[in-house]
Amino acid sequence: MAEVIIDSNILLDVLTEDAEWFAFSAGIIEEYAEDHSLVINPIIYAEVSIGFDRIEDLDAALPADKFLRRPIPPEAAFLAGKCFVKYRRRGGAKRSTLPDFFIGAHAAVEKMPLITRDIARYRTYFPTLKIIAPES
Repeated sequence: MAEVIIDSNILLDVLTEDAEWFAFSAGIIEEYAEDHSLVINPIIYAEVSIGFDRIEDLDAALPADKFLRRPIPPEAAFLAGKCFVKYRRRGGAKRSTLPDFFIGAHAAVEKMPLITRDIARYRTYFPTLKIIAPES
């Protein structure tokens, strides 16, 4: 079965029942879960964990049988660092962008599509990455 990475913003839309994005995010997860394995990595897990007091509650919200945990390969970590440096040299702000580079690099190196709402940075720094997003 093909795999797809689910960005933390999509998961947070569903978990927080976001007024604007819940319908899109819940629908896209349901659609891709039919014929793809849904993948998260440690960065995504950490970003989503902020809304939980206990790891058991997070694991109940993201059950391992529905959201496969994949490590970030060293090649992806290297690519993330290189893309982040390029971003900074282009004048990018320091705001928590490095996690996005890890997520994008992981998807790119493993050749997995990425479901996200944050399109611009991923398209700029990972041009070969298949992005699944609203209006994409």
